[in-house]
Amino acid sequence: MWKSKPDGGPERLVALADGVFAIALTLLVLDFYVPRGLGSDRYDDALHELIPNLGGYALSVLVLGVFWREHRRIFGFVREIDGQVITLSIAGLSIAALLPFPTKLLSEYGREPESVAIYAAAVAALGAAHLALLLVLIRRPWLRSEAKPAGGFRLFALDLAVTVVMFLASVPLALAVGASAMWLWLAMAPIKVALGLRAGRAR
Repeated sequence: MWKSKPDGGPERLVALADGVFAIALTLLVLDFYVPRGLGSDRYDDALHELIPNLGGYALSVLVLGVFWREHRRIFGFVREIDGQVITLSIAGLSIAALLPFPTKLLSEYGREPESVAIYAAAVAALGAAHLALLLVLIRRPWLRSEAKPAGGFRLFALDLAVTVVMFLASVPLALAVGASAMWLWLAMAPIKVALGLRAGRAR
C-alpha cells in the first residue's frame, strides 16, 4: 500500500499545471494556416476548410478550461501534497498535454468513428486521472485544509464521474454509429449544471 508522506505545499504543482494547460491551449492553434498567394476563390475555400479546426479548437478549449478550473478549485483546499498526489497529477497533466493530437484527428477526420472514439477516450482518461486524485484527497484529510469538508470534494468527484462515464460510454458508441456519438456529450450539460448549483450551495 502506498504510504502518505506529506511533501510540502501544492504551490509548485499548481504552477506546473498552469503551465501545462497553457501550453496545451497554445498547441491547439498551431494547425491554423492559410497558404500565401491564393486567389479569391481558393482563399474562400481555404477559410471554409478551417471551420472543422475552429470547431475542434472550441471544444478542446472548453474541455481544457473546465479541467484547469476544477484543478485550481480542488488545490485551493489542499494544504499539503504527497507522492501519490504528485504522481496522479503528473498523469493527468500528461493527458492534458496530449489532447491537441486527438483534437487534430477530430478536426481533420471527424467523420471517422475512430477519431471520435480516440478523442472521447482521451477526455475520459483525463477525467479519470482527476477523479483518482480527488478520491485520494477525500481519503486523506490531513492533506486538506480544514476549510473544506469531505462532502464538497464528493460533489466534485460526482461531477468528474459524470464526465468519465459519458465520454467512456461514447467510445463504443462512436465505433458503432460514428460522429453522432458526440451528441451524448451534450447530455452532460444539464447534469453538470445541477451539480454545479449543488456545489455552490455546499461552499
